[in-house]
Amino acid sequence: MSPVRKAGFVAPAAQRAAWEAHLEERLGEEGFIVTSSEVSRDGPWRIDVFGDGSVVLVEEAIAAAALALGIVEPDWTWEELPDIDWVAENQRSFRPFAVGPFWVHPSHVADGIPAGLLPLRIDAGLAFGTGTHATTRGCLELLATLDPSETANSVDVGCGSGILAIAMAKLWRRPVLGGDDDAEAVAVAEENAGLNGVGDLCRFVVSSGLQAPELAERAPYDLVVANILAGPLVDLSESFAAAVRPGGRVLLSGLLVEQAALILAAYARRGLAFERRLDLETDGAWWRTLLLRRD
Repeated sequence: MSPVRKAGFVAPAAQRAAWEAHLEERLGEEGFIVTSSEVSRDGPWRIDVFGDGSVVLVEEAIAAAALALGIVEPDWTWEELPDIDWVAENQRSFRPFAVGPFWVHPSHVADGIPAGLLPLRIDAGLAFGTGTHATTRGCLELLATLDPSETANSVDVGCGSGILAIAMAKLWRRPVLGGDDDAEAVAVAEENAGLNGVGDLCRFVVSSGLQAPELAERAPYDLVVANILAGPLVDLSESFAAAVRPGGRVLLSGLLVEQAALILAAYARRGLAFERRLDLETDGAWWRTLLLRRD
């Protein structure tokens, strides 16, 4: 097993969100984690990339992000981290919280579920999506506002841990499809669905977008949900629009507030109009969740 390394550098506060977005888009699917922390009040931020993947990929991602931002590539350093079970460390730091009608909790904290809330048991692990990030919270909150009669046929694209598909199945008590291009994420999602008592309602498959036959054959959808990244959301706009029935919706997240105009323009060209939005913050960055409706 390769050692976990950290590549770190310091960036001006005004560039932090853009750095995170660029690096996450290029490295997120490769298993790297991008974080940021404030060095001093109103001062610069430290950007860190963690992972055990290819060093070259990280080097190329930093260089490409600097080019896209029109700035000189920053001075950065590699650091090899101690041999610690980082997943276990992350799990220990994960605490239950309420979002919309849901109570999200790890398996080791199963007691004390508030009355009236739907429990979502999700452990921090190898697949993205424990619910703590603003993008996932935004999706969970907006899902709860939808009329169940208009969501009979729904799909979660880029399902990660399966949290959104599981939430839809528990909220509406009906079958939900999910897909991810990472086979390991699909296995995690299937396990999580079983642990949440909706294994019979959730079906997950390996798929790039909606390309897998199991997903393509179920179109047109009432609802397509995708919490991924801004770049892939633009790339998938044509296929999403084609897969949604007239009057159907797409729920999109994984984008910074400043990227929303790009997403809206791409989907407007495909006949999908803005319905409403939700902006939430994580670690000082503001993320937007968009609900669009097909004409």
